[in-house]
Amino acid sequence: MTLAFTPPPGASMEAVHHAGAAAGNTAVADEAVDVLRAALAGTVAVERILLKAAAGAGKSHVLKKLVTEAVAHPGCTRVAIIAFTNKQVYPLATALGKALGRDSVCLFASKKRYDDVPEETHAHATVVTSTAGIPVESKVVVATSHKLGARGELFRLAAHFTDGDLPEEPPPVFDVLFVDEAWQLPHHLFDKVAKAAPITVGVGDVGQLPPLEIGANPWRGDPGFNPYRAWPTDFDDDDHTVAIELPAVWRPAAGHLHLWRAFYPEWRELNCVAAPGDRALVADGLTGAAADIWHTVGTGVPTLLEIAGLPTPEAADVDQPLLGQIEALLDALLAADFALTRAEYDTTGTPTGRRLTTRPGDGGDPLITVLATRNQAVDDATDMVDRLRTKHSLAATDIVASTVDSWQGQTNGITVAIHPLSGATRLDEFNSSFGRLAVTCTRATHGLLMLTRPGLPDLLREAPARPGTPFGEPGGRQLPRQTHQRILAAFTSSRLTIQNWTAG
Repeated sequence: MTLAFTPPPGASMEAVHHAGAAAGNTAVADEAVDVLRAALAGTVAVERILLKAAAGAGKSHVLKKLVTEAVAHPGCTRVAIIAFTNKQVYPLATALGKALGRDSVCLFASKKRYDDVPEETHAHATVVTSTAGIPVESKVVVATSHKLGARGELFRLAAHFTDGDLPEEPPPVFDVLFVDEAWQLPHHLFDKVAKAAPITVGVGDVGQLPPLEIGANPWRGDPGFNPYRAWPTDFDDDDHTVAIELPAVWRPAAGHLHLWRAFYPEWRELNCVAAPGDRALVADGLTGAAADIWHTVGTGVPTLLEIAGLPTPEAADVDQPLLGQIEALLDALLAADFALTRAEYDTTGTPTGRRLTTRPGDGGDPLITVLATRNQAVDDATDMVDRLRTKHSLAATDIVASTVDSWQGQTNGITVAIHPLSGATRLDEFNSSFGRLAVTCTRATHGLLMLTRPGLPDLLREAPARPGTPFGEPGGRQLPRQTHQRILAAFTSSRLTIQNWTAG
């Protein structure tokens, strides 16, 4: 059986790659540094810098550069960096400790989480659990938003660093407050730390999951304010805020750029460091439909596969028969001695001429990640992954299963997922969430395979329109139906009909 895939319309858009693309991010980072220096010097009336990044733009590198430049400025004594989760602050503290020295960086951790702090973080940063334990010579204090925003914490920090009597309203403790993954932090948590510094720098992906899934605004009074809304959205048109976009992404293969642009249509420019041919999926011995499918995925173009002929699922988002087809396709790939290859780049995005190969057992980021939306579905996917690991003697990082929400901020080689609208009869807040689909589609470095039952175009064409949720999700919005149609147009697609289906 041979499958023919229909290419996505409009995917041959012009783009800049390699050093030309990376130079765009460097220029934006330099611009942000200049604004930050001027704000610290008091020559511009800037209170906030919002650095907007698409998924996989290399924002962590830019954040580290901004922090390093800030602490080197004569008008800066110390800075704070916050993030929403512990798993975000550990690598931040580690990277900054490597850059600035262990004595300059302090991770302000929860007592309950102290034993979870990686050894590498302990090696490169001072780790404390109390305000009194923070070295006064620390230039950088890293903490979760919950830790820094605890009741009375800013007052305790002011007392610790000043050693003197404090007014009832103490002055800011830090000169700059950096917020990693700023669009993940809800307004009510940001408000607790907003007075920590006169200048706030927010860095993050505007197309990720919102802080909370919300429907009706729970805030009585101003209908334009919601405490669960991502805090940077409150300053889009503020005179004291400078917002800048990073115009390039490092993570995806060149074939994914059309999809990335579909998620960030308001970007003035979005390019990809990887050029056509830089990434590849290599698998020997594949035959039939599996060969056609994985070859298409390996081109780097997002791939949508409709599967017909399956029995009715238990529920639209708990689809054992469709998951069984994923297992069969992955089984064929894993039996074919597959590998992911990629061109190596230097720090400027210029290819070094070397080609790197990753195979099962090599470690690092997962080679394959199976993503699911609901907990029940990910339980089934985890069972499937366990079977495949056992059958093919795979390591824990070779193939993993996760909910979309938990995989936010992660990177993997190949992503396999069931489309959130597969089998649905209507659009609702959960299955048409922009952020959830964005996370699913933007984790992979090499390929994306999305499976669905037939009828997705018909659903989007015929389902009653529902209003968008402009305060429930970050970034610009269209109606969910239109957004889904725009994103599907970035996929190459085909249909596979299963004959004489049997369970197992």
